[in-house]
Amino acid sequence: MTPRERILAILKGERPDQVPWCGDLDYWANSLIIRGLKPKEFIKSAEYIQWHRELGVGFYLQGYFPYKQIYEKCEVREWNEGHKRFKEIITPVGSVRECWEYIPTSFSEGPVEHFMKSETDIPVMKFIYENCKFEADYDFARQRLKQVGDQGVVLCYLPKSPFMHLLALEAGVMSLTMAALTTPVEFQDLLDTMKKAFDQAAQIAVDSPAEVLMIPENLSSEMVGPDLFELYMYDYQKEWTGKIRDAGKYSFIHIDGTLAGLLQQEAAVGFSVLEALTPYPVGDLKFEDLADFAGDSKSILWGGIPGVYFTACVSDEEFERHVKNLLAIMVKEPRYVLGAADQVPPDGLESRVRRVAELVNAFGKY
Repeated sequence: MTPRERILAILKGERPDQVPWCGDLDYWANSLIIRGLKPKEFIKSAEYIQWHRELGVGFYLQGYFPYKQIYEKCEVREWNEGHKRFKEIITPVGSVRECWEYIPTSFSEGPVEHFMKSETDIPVMKFIYENCKFEADYDFARQRLKQVGDQGVVLCYLPKSPFMHLLALEAGVMSLTMAALTTPVEFQDLLDTMKKAFDQAAQIAVDSPAEVLMIPENLSSEMVGPDLFELYMYDYQKEWTGKIRDAGKYSFIHIDGTLAGLLQQEAAVGFSVLEALTPYPVGDLKFEDLADFAGDSKSILWGGIPGVYFTACVSDEEFERHVKNLLAIMVKEPRYVLGAADQVPPDGLESRVRRVAELVNAFGKY
């Protein structure tokens, strides 16, 4: 069977010839581009899919939102200062500014200044989301459909839930928590306003050429526990997993942090796939315990190999032991997809990536 056939078999509840193996190579590939080892347009090219084929890795994840956000009645300014990237949105009721700083040694960036710094910014944030719209941007999805072939499936993103979008991107955990506690009515009003806007984008994503769809929450249960999840996130996820299912497609949730506090709750939502699951010794649950935590859910458990295991920080012996242990669990029932959890990092070793396919071929038969 091809990687695509294996993935589709698992999604349909069928048994493929062996455990599917899929990896997110985007972070690794970006670092290779920055280092001049791959061409600038490598990730968007057919050669990127061929690279997966040569490495023996099934393709699925590419960080692609199939829509564009358009701000109305706002002035948007963007500029760079060294490694810092600024964006300011100016509205009739005030302005907000964010800054993301690139760290060359990690080939990544992170927020050092958020749009929403306190509850006093809620009126500005609400105005922004009352006056934005989303338009379809399907060209890359159509391109990928032609490129992927038998190597995998085409996945596109919906927006995060409004609460998680603020937590991860536009407010941060401290400002978000203080706003929710000190001005709960105004905070809920902002979330409701954001949801009306995000519902437009989510429907565009569901209607896109994507075969599978992800809500990229990037959850970790030390940041969002069961109470906040039930209060602010469950309804959004439940609604859109249902609409994805009604469209004849499959739903993914990206839950790549600590698992014990939220895995059961996420499994109860009804996602087709719980993805990027990172087990012990990097995560907080042993892989053999994940199915029990997921309860009666039929969700596919996707992940298993922490990113660090692809690097020289972990010995060859430990890498082999870990992957073989995962496969011994996965061959018991066709409920699992072996995956990088959550990405192969910039210092990943090509030999490790290639070795996974060899181990799957040797030990991944049902």
